[in-house]
Amino acid sequence: MNDTSERYDATALTRFAAQLLQQAGLPEAMAHTVADTLVQGDLLGHDTHGLALLAGYLKELEAGTMTRDGAPVVVSDRPAAVLWDGRRLPGPWLVHRGLDLLLPRARELGTASLVIRRSHHIACLAVYLLRALEEGMLLVLACSDPNAASVAPFGGTQAVFTPNPLALGFPLSEGGVMVDISASITTNGMSNRKHKAGELFDEEWLIDAEGHPSKDPAVLFAQPPGTLLPVGGLSHGHKGYGLALLVEALTAGLAGHGRADAREGWGATVHLTLHDLQAFGGKPEFLRQMDEIAAQCRGNAPIDAAKPVRVPGERGLQRRAEQLDQGVRLHPSIAPSLQDAERRYGLKLADARR
Repeated sequence: MNDTSERYDATALTRFAAQLLQQAGLPEAMAHTVADTLVQGDLLGHDTHGLALLAGYLKELEAGTMTRDGAPVVVSDRPAAVLWDGRRLPGPWLVHRGLDLLLPRARELGTASLVIRRSHHIACLAVYLLRALEEGMLLVLACSDPNAASVAPFGGTQAVFTPNPLALGFPLSEGGVMVDISASITTNGMSNRKHKAGELFDEEWLIDAEGHPSKDPAVLFAQPPGTLLPVGGLSHGHKGYGLALLVEALTAGLAGHGRADAREGWGATVHLTLHDLQAFGGKPEFLRQMDEIAAQCRGNAPIDAAKPVRVPGERGLQRRAEQLDQGVRLHPSIAPSLQDAERRYGLKLADARR
């Protein structure tokens, strides 16, 4: 999060983003869902996967590589297992529609899963976990992009995977847990941001094409290109490699569509599974167990007294509440990235300032 004092009203930011998306061709309801998802990412502090994505989404719409209207195609539909072809519709809209589908099925059946092939990019996974907390559900969400590759398998030097994020959300008696991690040490979004700014990572999170460790994201853009390291790095990257394979199986494998097929452009294959807490040991018992785990984590003696242990998502929820009240701080790179779109469509980000 940047330190600038300039803040924006979250509702006004959503309206601004939705208007841009509508100008680029999205129907009003779809544009609002996408815009709200992006702003929620910034509210949670995931500022590489919030409005930082808006300029790219607009270009995809304008180029016709993001589908502007219609609905997903139902490829297979069993009560607890559904497969959609997303037709390259906006990812945030598809995921929210998917959760709308799964919620009543999970309440009836205990567990329900949806896989979406040929979605467009789905933005920040943590945003969707908010719905699990609100609904008293446990959500597992995974995503891969078969159209791109920037992560090599452990021991290799050629990219096979995307960062392949994996997310988990569930409620606690107060708040909840939101885990949003990747099978790689860092993300493409952060690498692109640092590369454009001429910055290095603090640690050697990449390798060049010959396998030499590097802090410089420029190796990703060299010829031949380097790659991001999987979680665990050069010594224990088999763990991230395993996570990447898990995500590929949950997404491309179950979808029957992935890296064995022709590339179509920036997109995603998505897996969602909702578990109803009442269908197992019951919600009260779930909360009793997970509240105790959270308490033991928070009460753990910290390495640094100034940095107490938190549960994943705790700071994001605090940041979201603060920014809803006091205004959203946007990363300094976001406003410049939207200047061309502002000129094209006659809208001003500055109008969303508090």
